[in-house]
Amino acid sequence: MKELDLKKTIDLLKTIMEFELAGVVRYTHYSLMVTGPNRIPIVNFFKTQATESLTHAQQVGEILTGLEGHPTLRIAPIEETYKHAVGDILAESLNHEKKALELYKDLLETVDNASIYLEEFARTMIGTEELHTIELKKMLRDFS
Repeated sequence: MKELDLKKTIDLLKTIMEFELAGVVRYTHYSLMVTGPNRIPIVNFFKTQATESLTHAQQVGEILTGLEGHPTLRIAPIEETYKHAVGDILAESLNHEKKALELYKDLLETVDNASIYLEEFARTMIGTEELHTIELKKMLRDFS
C-alpha cells in the first residue's frame, strides 16, 4: 500500500463538505420554490435530498476531523438562476449531483491503495451519487 497523501485528502474532504452543505441550502431552496400539480412529491424529494446532503456533510466532517483536519465554516458557491420551473430545478440538481460525483471520484483516486476505509467510503458515496443522477435523469425525461 502507498502512503496516504494527508494534505490532499484533507483539502478534498473540506471541499466535499462545503459542497454537501451547499446542497442542503440548494435543495431546501428548491423545496420552497416548487409549484404546480405535482408539488407535494417533488417537495418531498427535495427535502429528502437536503437531509441527505446534511448527512453526507456530517459523515465527511467526521472523517475530516478524524484525520486531524479542520472543517471550514463556508459552503460552496451557489448560483441563483431565478428559474424555478420544475424542469429547470431538476436540471440544476442533475448538474449539482454530477459535480458531487466528480468530487467523490477525486477522493477515490486520492486515497486509492492508501486507505481501505476511505476507498470504501468514496465508493459508497460514488454509488449514491450515481443513483441520484439516474433518478434525476428519469425525472427529467418528461421535460425534454
